[in-house]
Amino acid sequence: MIKKENILDYIGHTPIVKLQRSVSEDAADVYVKLEFFNEAGSVKDRIALKMIESAEESGKLTPDMTLIEPTSGNTGVGIAAVAAAKGYHAVLVMPDTASKERKQLMKAYGAELIETPGSEGITGAINLVNDKLKQGGYFRLGQFINELNPQAHYETTGPEIVDYFDGTPDVFVAGIGTGGTISGTGRFLRETNKGVEIVGVEPAASAVLNGGKPGKHPLQGIGTGFVPDVLDTKIYDSVTDVTGDDAIATARLVGRQEGILLGFTGGAAVWAAIERAKTLGAGHKVLALAADNGERYLSTALYEA
Repeated sequence: MIKKENILDYIGHTPIVKLQRSVSEDAADVYVKLEFFNEAGSVKDRIALKMIESAEESGKLTPDMTLIEPTSGNTGVGIAAVAAAKGYHAVLVMPDTASKERKQLMKAYGAELIETPGSEGITGAINLVNDKLKQGGYFRLGQFINELNPQAHYETTGPEIVDYFDGTPDVFVAGIGTGGTISGTGRFLRETNKGVEIVGVEPAASAVLNGGKPGKHPLQGIGTGFVPDVLDTKIYDSVTDVTGDDAIATARLVGRQEGILLGFTGGAAVWAAIERAKTLGAGHKVLALAADNGERYLSTALYEA
């Protein structure tokens, strides 16, 4: 057993499992990368650590500064955890429609939480952060514009996948929020295998990447309603629009048939992966990335029924 003494050393190297009972025999095998095994419970722990440590190394972030970031939830939790471990104060700004559990987690790590009207989406949180920055003393990590976001996945998530498969799966599926996960991971996979198919996932009710209009949707963590700067729109082959009902039904199915409790976006990604597996056929491999765990949404429509 490898001994690790710093809790931050437990970010990354998350497991990949094959779905055993939720996919038909004539479909491709579907695997899921379980990002809730990261230290603070989501894929966003990776970028929180990368952006904070890079800012420290560059001298842009000093001990007397306060971290501030707009977030739909998971990045905020990751930042709060890393900030706590390193001794920083963090202020996190998020729409008030985010799940109760996410808010509680941020506060539990000692972060200050500021809520903005849910009707304004993540844009409202971004605008408030911009106003706060004018006051001085704050350092914004900038997940929507910081190239270290996709770089974190290029350096960690992508290599982990290639190591597991001894190459790449035939198809990689990931939800698109900031776009960092699919951009960085996708770049590494494509450098390894030019033929790998990369599929993004967005809410059907806010299908901006497929030319639709932004709208309200239940899939917390993806579907920002705009195209983030860090998203490489050339890295994916297609974007699958997933309804809230399909994402919820899939998350519940996987929980009951596989013993894996997915969040909203994990349900959406796995739904898209299973649909692609049906058309791809047996003998192929599809990997979906599950960004977080369903325990963050027990008070929401995902599991309350």
